[in-house]
Amino acid sequence: MANKEFDIIVFGATSFVGKLVCNYLVNEHREPNLSWAMAGRSETKLRALKQTLGEAGSRIPVIVADSSEETALRALCERTAVVISTVGPYALYGELLVKTCASTGTDYCDLTGEPQWIRRMIDRYHTYAEARGARIVHCCGFDSIPSDLGVRFLQQQALLHFGSYCNTIKMRVKSTRGGISGGTIASMVNLYREMAEDARVRAELQDFYSLCPTGDASRAPQRDIGVEYDKDFSSWVGPFVMAGINMRVVLRSNALRLAPYAEPFHYDEGTLTGTGRAGEKRAKRLARGARLMQVAMSSTLLRWVASRFLLPKPGTGPSPEAQLHGLYDLRFFGRTPAGQEIIVKLTGDRDPGYGSTAKMLAQAAISLRRDVDKAEVRGGFWTPATAFNNKLIERLQSYAGMQFEVQDVVSAPQAPATLLAAD
Repeated sequence: MANKEFDIIVFGATSFVGKLVCNYLVNEHREPNLSWAMAGRSETKLRALKQTLGEAGSRIPVIVADSSEETALRALCERTAVVISTVGPYALYGELLVKTCASTGTDYCDLTGEPQWIRRMIDRYHTYAEARGARIVHCCGFDSIPSDLGVRFLQQQALLHFGSYCNTIKMRVKSTRGGISGGTIASMVNLYREMAEDARVRAELQDFYSLCPTGDASRAPQRDIGVEYDKDFSSWVGPFVMAGINMRVVLRSNALRLAPYAEPFHYDEGTLTGTGRAGEKRAKRLARGARLMQVAMSSTLLRWVASRFLLPKPGTGPSPEAQLHGLYDLRFFGRTPAGQEIIVKLTGDRDPGYGSTAKMLAQAAISLRRDVDKAEVRGGFWTPATAFNNKLIERLQSYAGMQFEVQDVVSAPQAPATLLAAD
């Protein structure tokens, strides 16, 4: 890997998120000596993208490759240590690149939130990735880096303060501001299409442990959040749209660890809606909206009408101003088997799904290249919390506008000295 021409190639550079990643690498990221290139199927669009990036962007090489052409993808992979893929919906356009990275030993990051596709990639290509030394890390955007690394950070802090991991953790969205892109909508529409056509996909999406290794014994009952009052946050709670993918990633992280966080381990996610009758009403509105979306997307006709006339088209998304003024504030509550409690706060300074996701994805790829030793994290399919070490959290705080902090610790005994340096 040390002799590769590039550290990173951004594949799908002219997609909505791809452009954001390239702009970030050119105009915001300041770490020196990073060699990278932009890749996509249209040379014309790649050249146009270079022009929008200013003088610094004019020096970035472009590579023409189509997601359906294995020869071109193989040539691309042989030139780089890490590939960033932004070519969603991944279930439609992403498989051949994963296959090629796995077979050539090339590390890979993406921002998919499509659990049915991730399961297929693990089943089909884990053996290749393991044998060739390719580290494949899905879900390196808002789904699911904040959830997965937020849990990791909380567990580390629990170990330091209590000498014990938490066996119950809940993530609550306190506030968020941002938009949604046509690419995300297209991925969601394709997921519902697959569910309508394949009973196995429907069954898989009922299983919180669908991404965990087959035969994993640690399978405590998990639950979706509907509408409920959460006494730990003194607030009503409604559903969170990303919980479906985030919960599966966190549970896979727990299963992949040499020593799981805790057994049994319970995790859920929801959105804080406030106190009193007003908070309850907001929670119920969230729940009704989620149910209506499921009904609409489960109908072939309604899905077609919404895609054709109502929903954002691929390649579109929040304006630069909306991304810049976006934000998110997430709270993690953990409880140990002994009843000790800890709350962690995680914030981001941009639109979560795009402005912040572009920075997360770029830093994940850089960290995979520079911070994660192949002798320590070998080839295979990993989650953010199991692929990356604490250097990624440091990077996200230094370069990506995110902050991880302990907000409250309850009933904390003095931590043993041997645990103070624990990872």
